[in-house]
Amino acid sequence: MRIDKYLWAIRMFKTRSIATEACKKGHIKINNVNAKPSKEVYIGEKLIVRKNQINYQLEVLDVPPNRVGAKLVDLYRKDTTPKEAFDHLDLLKYSKDYYRQKGAGRPSKKDRRDLDEYQENNNFETEN
Repeated sequence: MRIDKYLWAIRMFKTRSIATEACKKGHIKINNVNAKPSKEVYIGEKLIVRKNQINYQLEVLDVPPNRVGAKLVDLYRKDTTPKEAFDHLDLLKYSKDYYRQKGAGRPSKKDRRDLDEYQENNNFETEN
């Protein structure tokens, strides 16, 4: 089965065209080698799928005949993604919360309150 079709069938991507685009952009690797959309996938191969700033590490357990339901996905792939990858995503979310772009002007009243609250919380944590 083609890698783009496999990723669509195990519900990693909503559509096959999105899976194809991910392959073309180099976000899909089979055994640490960039995969073209037409590359065949076989049982036992290791996949690395970059999606939403997370590198998912998957192992192919079986090849589905067609798109499977969400409850049956684990029959066809084994997810070996380390927990640190998801923790890194949480850190990115927190860092973006208080980031202001240069030239965005003066902070609003709400921005100032949020900044003050953030600084108070960080000072309190470092003192104890």
